[in-house]
Amino acid sequence: MAIGEEFQRLFMMSEPEARSLNSQAALGPVRVPKRSQFALLVRHFLERFFNHETASPDGDARARLILIAVATGIPGFMVALYLWPVYHPFIGWPPGRALNAALPPYWLQVNHHFFFVLYSFVALGIVTVFEWDMFFPDLLDVFILTTLPIQDRKLFAARVAAIGIFIGGFLFDANMLAPLVLPASFDPPNLPRLLAGHVLAVLSSGLFSAALILAMQGTLLSVLGERLFRRISLVLQGLSITVLLMLLFLFPVLSGAVPVFLQSKSPFVLCFPPFWFLGIYQRLLEGPSALPIYAQLAQTGCEALLIVIGIAMMAYPLAYLRRVRQLVVGSGTCDTRKWVTRPLQDLLHATLLRPPVGRATFHFISQTILRVQRYRIYLVLYGGVGLSVVVASILRLTVARGQVRIGISADGIRAAIAIVAFWTVAGLRMAFVSPGNRQENWAFRIVHGRPPHCNAAMPQLLAAKLWALLWTAVVTFGAYLAFRVIAPRELLTWPATASLLLIAAGLCLLLTDAFFLNVKTVAFTGEPSREDPNLTLTVLKYFTFFPIVLWLPVVSEPWIEASIQHFVLAVAAIAGSHLVFRAIHRRIIQDYCDLPGLEDDEEDFPMKLGLRY
Repeated sequence: MAIGEEFQRLFMMSEPEARSLNSQAALGPVRVPKRSQFALLVRHFLERFFNHETASPDGDARARLILIAVATGIPGFMVALYLWPVYHPFIGWPPGRALNAALPPYWLQVNHHFFFVLYSFVALGIVTVFEWDMFFPDLLDVFILTTLPIQDRKLFAARVAAIGIFIGGFLFDANMLAPLVLPASFDPPNLPRLLAGHVLAVLSSGLFSAALILAMQGTLLSVLGERLFRRISLVLQGLSITVLLMLLFLFPVLSGAVPVFLQSKSPFVLCFPPFWFLGIYQRLLEGPSALPIYAQLAQTGCEALLIVIGIAMMAYPLAYLRRVRQLVVGSGTCDTRKWVTRPLQDLLHATLLRPPVGRATFHFISQTILRVQRYRIYLVLYGGVGLSVVVASILRLTVARGQVRIGISADGIRAAIAIVAFWTVAGLRMAFVSPGNRQENWAFRIVHGRPPHCNAAMPQLLAAKLWALLWTAVVTFGAYLAFRVIAPRELLTWPATASLLLIAAGLCLLLTDAFFLNVKTVAFTGEPSREDPNLTLTVLKYFTFFPIVLWLPVVSEPWIEASIQHFVLAVAAIAGSHLVFRAIHRRIIQDYCDLPGLEDDEEDFPMKLGLRY
């Protein structure tokens, strides 16, 4: 097969077309590549990184790998392209700069270098956290691979090699596209120094971030054991995602304070890892003429990188052994009944969950959502994104008289309420409708049919919406109470408090209605889409809808606060919108339930042209 055809197959989303027997015979005998047992194990573990239920629910690991690799490398590449007019001004851009202007100021160039270092740190950290559970054996590895004639040392070495290839591959994907454009964008006086500084700094930054996550996970797992580690694992993943994304989102604010931090010799500089690798970048780029702080930061970064890698190498074998032992022995049983929430459950049963079908669905969601790895990681990712955006919206860094001051934005707090509600509902919906783990779907299909009768479908779907609404309200109102601790005085008055509480309740209600408007299946029982998901369209929806949600509380809160009449009108608008959503949702479910049912082995495309979904 030609090289061009092989390259084309790499980007194909489906298998190549079938060949005739004559054309296959003309290709000659099939040459099976000779691979050792170790190579096969490494290949297997690498495939598991992208073909498990969290990363690829539809099982198309190759397509998902290409999407992730491209998505990881594009941001740095695009930023490098956008920097070209900054260093080569033309008519009208950048605003206020003449065509023959000199290079950008020194500290602006440092901030440009700082972005690439910070992006590598964040990207590799997020990738490592996302594959958190796949770095160690699971039940399939223990009860299948250990029964084969494979030495334990070889299994361990193959997994370590797969982890190294995985991290090295993402280091390359995240950072190797930008150097193709940077020489033309920066037009440096010394190209070898620029490339050496850039490549070593971004690779060191990303490697440190990945090794830090591995060292933390391995140390905690080896010290606490599997059972205790599982109890805090979800919190650690959420905090890690939050901190990493917060650093990236705060870059525009943080970049203005970089000169102050580096010139003031603040202790914060020596405790902030991305600054260490910025020191490597600037020291290699500028040589002996670089500021003394860069040499100190570069030395700290090199030492910290070696220490973290050493800790990860020592902790991983111990954590590996404890994980395998725990899987063999098994975990102890625990009582899943929550006696603390029993009064609330009784109240819900007597009011909102009177139908037994809805009651069963409500408790089915409660018992399932935190037991499956994919659902947990979805909640972690959405929660981390939401919390990082909240911090970036609220905090304001200002430089005055050579000092960095932290301020709180009133509009940021107004928008933060919408951010919390939006990402909580979005995360819950993503978990509810995600495909895979549909072993329980047969029970709903046998009892209620497929599609179910409308009298059974509505209580099920309303119970799912109620579950999402209750937890969204708990998270949103809890966040509001936390915001009051740091809120400015203008948001602490009684009118402002009442208006913010109304906005929080209205957003929780209407966002739940909007996100679950087209959900037609019971939570966790959905089926994978028959068409390839359009990632671009999905991202476009979020970029269109999310700013509108942020804009509403910022504009409406002062208006609601102005008078009681405005407050009443806002209540009426929320209630009317909710009733409209309810009517539309009922009509959608009624149309879905009116479709004729299918047999287990019957396809819907020839009969209904795929119009069901």
